[in-house]
Amino acid sequence: MAFTLDPAVAKGLEPMAAAMAAAVPLAPEHPYPTPVEDCYIGVQWLAEHAGELGVDAARIAVMGDSAGGGLAAAVALLARDRGGPALSHQILVYPMLDDRNTSPDPEIVPFAVWSYDDNITGWGALLGDAIGGANVTAYAAPARATDLSGLPPCYLEVGQLDIFRDEGLAYAQRLSGAGVTVEFHLRPGVPHEFETYAHATDIACRSVADRLRVLRTI
Repeated sequence: MAFTLDPAVAKGLEPMAAAMAAAVPLAPEHPYPTPVEDCYIGVQWLAEHAGELGVDAARIAVMGDSAGGGLAAAVALLARDRGGPALSHQILVYPMLDDRNTSPDPEIVPFAVWSYDDNITGWGALLGDAIGGANVTAYAAPARATDLSGLPPCYLEVGQLDIFRDEGLAYAQRLSGAGVTVEFHLRPGVPHEFETYAHATDIACRSVADRLRVLRTI
């Protein structure tokens, strides 16, 4: 049985058809490790200055969507492996985790807002010629991590029509298998970044409400 796009989300997508057909601009001037290290330094700074900023150091979390979700997952790995800062949560919204995800799924291709070609371009900007090779570190592509134990609790969601679906599913399952508390949502009938262009739909409102609920519990 073929997948179908949520009708309300499909309506929100209509004005974006031309933009989706355009090239995706990327800036490869600062490839790995700069993006990950910059994010980690920011978390370190926040933890070190928590008192003067009025921040509860025990409630620092990382959150990101798409490539930002991959960076958040990478920072969680770095923080664990470098002995801190201690993170209370990682919130990963349709995260970009695996540079090896380059073989198109024909069931998803017709709905892909972020396409497989985009994915190759994006990972290439981060990794250069190393994309898909044997020497890519988990701090660049968190799906490469062999040990996911000791990481903070994770909220992870992804659309059923998102090319990141399978890598998100696999990461959530592996986190859970490593003893990490996981809340996982597979959003039916929606592609990548669905809540951005269909923010008033029921499924987008439920998704955003779940993220806010998790944030409020930290």
